[in-house]
Amino acid sequence: MVWWRQDKFHRDIGKEAVMKKNIRLVLLGELLLFVAIFLFNILLGSWGFSAILWFLDLPSLLLILLILIPGLIIMGEWKDFLKAFSVGIKEYRLLELKNIIGAVSAAQKLTVFAALFAIITSGVLILGRLDDLSVLGPSLAVCFLSGFYAVILEFFLMPLRLNAERRMNEEMDLEDE
Repeated sequence: MVWWRQDKFHRDIGKEAVMKKNIRLVLLGELLLFVAIFLFNILLGSWGFSAILWFLDLPSLLLILLILIPGLIIMGEWKDFLKAFSVGIKEYRLLELKNIIGAVSAAQKLTVFAALFAIITSGVLILGRLDDLSVLGPSLAVCFLSGFYAVILEFFLMPLRLNAERRMNEEMDLEDE
């Protein structure tokens, strides 16, 4: 019976070593996947690489980030949010993991609210200038980019939350043993 526990202990340590690299590799893998699919979509549409510039709108991105980051700081969640990037690499207690999950959840909600704020603001500005139809297309494109940026941010926030939840469940299992 003792040899089985030692073997299980060594398997768990090996599993822990894999988890230490997991979240950063997942985020890097998601970034590469996102860029590859994005470029494939651009090239498939035969618009060429100049179409990439259509997806860049610094004011929309800044508006989302200016709501997300100060919002996390004001709520006191910024430090816990940053810890989410090292879950599985550093050891955290259950309460810390719960706080990290809460911080990532707050970041997800703030991202959605920031995007909605930007979309509604852009929509009101578009409706205010309907007399000039030549600006309708570019203005609608900018309006949609806020939602696009929110989807990209959520694409990276979801694995952070899932990783922290998985780690918290593992910690709870260890306490039960």
